[in-house]
Amino acid sequence: CSPTRASLLTGRNCIKTGVFHNDQWLRPDHDECGMRTWPAQLADAGYRTAAIGKMHFYPWDIGEGFQERLIAEDKRHINIDDDYQLYLKSFGLSRYAASETAGYQETRGAIANRLPPEHQIDIWVGDRTCEFIAGHDAAKPFALMVGFPGPHCPYDPPETEIGMYSPEEMPGSIPETAESRAFREEMIEIYKREWNGVDYTEFTEAHKKRIRAYYATLITLIDRQVGRIIDALKKTNQLQNTVIIFSSDHGDYVGDFNMVGKSQFFEPASHIPLIVRHPDGGKGQTVETPVSLTDLYATILGAAGIQADPENLDSVVLNGFPSNQARPRDYLFAPSSEGYMLIQGEWKYCRYHNGVHSLYNVQADPQEQTNLVGRPDHQPRIKEFDALLFAEIYASTQAANSEKLVLRGGLVGKGDFGKRGWKRTYPEKNRI
Repeated sequence: CSPTRASLLTGRNCIKTGVFHNDQWLRPDHDECGMRTWPAQLADAGYRTAAIGKMHFYPWDIGEGFQERLIAEDKRHINIDDDYQLYLKSFGLSRYAASETAGYQETRGAIANRLPPEHQIDIWVGDRTCEFIAGHDAAKPFALMVGFPGPHCPYDPPETEIGMYSPEEMPGSIPETAESRAFREEMIEIYKREWNGVDYTEFTEAHKKRIRAYYATLITLIDRQVGRIIDALKKTNQLQNTVIIFSSDHGDYVGDFNMVGKSQFFEPASHIPLIVRHPDGGKGQTVETPVSLTDLYATILGAAGIQADPENLDSVVLNGFPSNQARPRDYLFAPSSEGYMLIQGEWKYCRYHNGVHSLYNVQADPQEQTNLVGRPDHQPRIKEFDALLFAEIYASTQAANSEKLVLRGGLVGKGDFGKRGWKRTYPEKNRI
């Protein structure tokens, strides 16, 4: 959640941002280090920058370049007095711990939300977004980031929408593998904690299908809000000059590999939606080459006519985007708190902190059931991928510490460096 947002805002991987976990955030002096967010740069260029909904910043009410914020943080942040909480209080309502709901453990977190449907958190985000668009002066440019807290667990659509999808009609879960089993005990312990409070030790296919039905319902409710936002742009004659990017910070296993959550690199967690609508995009197309959420940084700046500084970035303009800067990636490198992933064409290669080592052909084996890492005929490919991983890890580690650079005036110490009382510049700007 937080690592993804830090990378999306800065165009840098988590080694460079230093944000590997949800209990970490960007260093407060990241602007001084040359790591400025895209909303900050757009604000400098005359855009009205705003963020509505869940952002997962720390502190939760900081701007990070957004001049305006209407805040509805995580569904589980029940004690935060954000704008959504204040809104609920005005109606005599409040957030509550989902674990207090009857049947919460028995259904593995798939329950009906107790709040009235019109006051659901994703509806609130949709309402505020439509109000922003309706009240905006269409003669001025804006950049708006909208964060829907759903369909994140708890899987809690309103009572009125229960039954939208039948559990029996949901697709079956992807079977667990030796690789995924290596992470399951850790997942169980994490989800037992107070923030979630569900024990997934026993996790039947019936549990999984119920979760999937409720999850699909939450997705449909968000789809409706996206439709309302597009209608608001149409009504205000702003759709014809607005770029729309729809994506997510991560997926959810919802039972695949006998897990919930998203911490590893298996396809349900890491292969997420990305839909881009550009007024000058011409006929719709599907781009098959791998892209990264970090690429949104260069793409958003490029759409505003701002050239992203290539130094230490992990961002290129999205392949297929109507821009002469757009290009396909040769490969995709993705570090995380769990380890490292490299994708090149149909191949996915992963090395995890717990020793799990995998190679999958995701085109021939989309459910990642056959780990090819031990096959003799794949050893040349593994050697090549290891070399790429090492090069990326090395370069990222150097970039993550480059604000410590000391400009000494050469090895002979020319200039002020050789004088008593010389002061080093810290942080060294434009080095991260």
